[in-house]
Amino acid sequence: MVEGRRMAVLNAIVSDYVRTREPVASRALAERYCLGVSPATIRNDMAALEAEGYINQPHTSAGRVPTHKGYRSFVDHIAAIKPLSGPERAAIDRLLAGVVDLNDVVEGAVRALAELTGQLAVIEYPSLRHVHLRHLELVPLPPRRLLLVIITDSGQVEQRTLMVEQDCLSDPASLETLRQRLNQALVGAHSSEVSAVVSTLLKQTEPDMRSLMHQIAAQLVAALQSDVEERLVVAGTANLARTTADFSSLEPLLDAVEEQVVLLRLLTGATNQPSQSVSVSIGEENGQEALAEASVITTSYQTAEGGAVARLGVLGPTRMDYPAAMASVQAVANYLSRYFNQGAQNQ
Repeated sequence: MVEGRRMAVLNAIVSDYVRTREPVASRALAERYCLGVSPATIRNDMAALEAEGYINQPHTSAGRVPTHKGYRSFVDHIAAIKPLSGPERAAIDRLLAGVVDLNDVVEGAVRALAELTGQLAVIEYPSLRHVHLRHLELVPLPPRRLLLVIITDSGQVEQRTLMVEQDCLSDPASLETLRQRLNQALVGAHSSEVSAVVSTLLKQTEPDMRSLMHQIAAQLVAALQSDVEERLVVAGTANLARTTADFSSLEPLLDAVEEQVVLLRLLTGATNQPSQSVSVSIGEENGQEALAEASVITTSYQTAEGGAVARLGVLGPTRMDYPAAMASVQAVANYLSRYFNQGAQNQ
């Protein structure tokens, strides 16, 4: 554990190295930071930090650079995530101006996150397993098909086409009654509640419409509770290409980024974090050899009830401006949470 003045010296080393990418010498720290001690005292503190593994000396005559342990201590001592500046908030507003649907929101948010941080940004689409139903529609498609349209509180629209008996579609009034019953019973219901609700509806449905209701119920439950592959949106891959000097080899990292399963694994910890919590994984903590020189910052965006909808984050070199990146990740998550909360309130 780094305490007191040595923590201030470590913070200064991390900040200076992130800014310049040059090894940091004691005299430079004394000149650039108000540490209140002489270069000789700073050298003693740096020697102690090096002995404890928080910094190292890449060359005999060079200054020091942070190790992964040093970055971890720096991140763990960030007392609070700073708010974004006016220009940074304006950048989010500019990229998200005029969004009209879920796709626009997610794609605008991931571009904003990549631009704000200068890193690769990833946002997961909200899972249908964490949503509430807003509306259901039944649209007959002659001669023997029925389109089931599912609209959720997150703005997603899921469509399923059923092959049905012709007799089921010959009575528009009965189909409208079925639609009304489904909406009355299910609007506002959480996806986890749908199976029990439709089971009750099936028992209450007239025998001549029970077969159709059974088909609709099966498709509805499958759509909301299936383990479908999560969808990710990525922006800022070119930002990684501009940080080649921070990696011994960038190719393995780019290959890993192309595999969505790797990105999903990196984001997974975010849904286990408390609301408003930002998680930082540094170097070997990522559990992937290709990401041993990278850091990942993640969080979740939330429903109105406070449950996690999905995850987002950034990936970049360990030489990252952690306070700024953490603030940007949290700010974009807050924006997405507000968007979904407003959607729930407008039901």
